[in-house]
Amino acid sequence: MTTTAGLAALTGDYVLDPTHTRIGFVARHAMVTKVRGAFHQFEGTAHLDGSDPSRSTGQVVIKAESIDTGVEQRDQHLRTNDFLDAPNFPDITFRSTAVERHSDTEYRVTGDLTIKDVTRPVSIDFEYTGNAVDPYGNLRVGLEGSVTISRKEFGVTWNAALEGGGVLVGDKVVLEFDISAIKQG
Repeated sequence: MTTTAGLAALTGDYVLDPTHTRIGFVARHAMVTKVRGAFHQFEGTAHLDGSDPSRSTGQVVIKAESIDTGVEQRDQHLRTNDFLDAPNFPDITFRSTAVERHSDTEYRVTGDLTIKDVTRPVSIDFEYTGNAVDPYGNLRVGLEGSVTISRKEFGVTWNAALEGGGVLVGDKVVLEFDISAIKQG
């Protein structure tokens, strides 16, 4: 268990390590199974204040065109105006507006999520998974979190009716964050 004193030592500026961070999603398909995917191009920064987490901030910019579900035809469709419209809205962004500490390891980060030029507030529950100095001398912190959003609320409304009832793509999408951030300076 990390103590408050231990968290104070983590105060500083961080960047996401894209080779050890996953920003993914899960969506219901045909009402019977889930499609999982991830974005492979993104960058993010954070300022962590271990003594007063409410003064922490973070932001992430995700390249919509980097969506990957493992099926190129589906990925091409997801990049079109039916879904993310990557040519016209290349970035998906999140900018924090508040951080709440729930325990030594549990935090809620609230902020503005923008998809297809629609911005809505979301709150992401994160678990602080620890910190370590890597073999190169970098201090790393780990966080895992997720949030469920309604894609329709962000203007992502395309769907197809199924013959037996229901729709091809569920409205609820779980966004998943497995973060490794490296302290700067």
